[in-house]
Amino acid sequence: MNCDWVKANITLYVYDELADDSRYELEQHVHRCGACAAELDNLRSFRTTLSSAPQLEPTPNLLTASRMRLQEALETAEQHHGWRLLDPMTWLRQMKFSSALAAALLIVGFAVGIATAWRIVPRGGPSSGLIAAGPNGTAPTEASIAGIRQITQVPGSDKVEIKYDTTVPQRLEGSLSDQRIQQLLLFAARNNYNPGVRQDSVNFLSQKPDDMHIRESLKSSLLYDSNPGVRLKALESLAPYVEEDTEVRDAVLQALQSDSNPGVRAEAIHFLVPVRGDSSVRQVLQKLATEDKSEFMRRQASRMLASMPEID
Repeated sequence: MNCDWVKANITLYVYDELADDSRYELEQHVHRCGACAAELDNLRSFRTTLSSAPQLEPTPNLLTASRMRLQEALETAEQHHGWRLLDPMTWLRQMKFSSALAAALLIVGFAVGIATAWRIVPRGGPSSGLIAAGPNGTAPTEASIAGIRQITQVPGSDKVEIKYDTTVPQRLEGSLSDQRIQQLLLFAARNNYNPGVRQDSVNFLSQKPDDMHIRESLKSSLLYDSNPGVRLKALESLAPYVEEDTEVRDAVLQALQSDSNPGVRAEAIHFLVPVRGDSSVRQVLQKLATEDKSEFMRRQASRMLASMPEID
């Protein structure tokens, strides 16, 4: 065993992830090597410092952005890469687990599988048809949903029917004011791999943009969804709130500057007309008028600036 091997595996040792034989050899090396012993002390001190720091929860926007980027990467990845990503043997070949950790993973996986099957399959069996989304009719948890299959309007009513997958296809019917329906729509807008379903979801969510959770989801769809049709629909839904909600205004400004679709950018600058006198909007327009690569956007920004009174 040499110092390079110790440095490559010392983090695994500190977090109890080394196999017993490797752990013993590392300890013997550290007793003889002052440099590696100092490295071990520093890492232990660093771990103690991290453990004492408060654990911050990620913001909903950060989670949504990360999911969207992961989804886009998966959609554009080559198929065989995707299978390798889902192949547990690939992970096992790349990681060295202790026997205790491996046993714990097997036990936890077995227990979670039983618990998930118990929760998902209703007592009447999978042929029960229209079922409650969770215990006592509560909203389904995201962890139990494999994907949203279809969103449709129930003819002759204000109800929405959502078909979603767990281990077997399921469906839930209810009005847009139903929290279970809203949660499924929010899940579909953030996570579904079908852009048509995401667009349907945003379309229904846009009917209740006064709800702050829904408005947050619409902003995330505008900024991070990989499909321009979904982003455009989210933008149209948020447009009425550009004047009263500064966070919506900032999201529209960000879309105006960074969206890759010319149609989305053109709509964004159009929806900013009522607030073109705002200092942040004026600043973005001045930058677009002089620096934007699109001649159309430069002209539009210049026209909006020309229509505003001069600042004394």
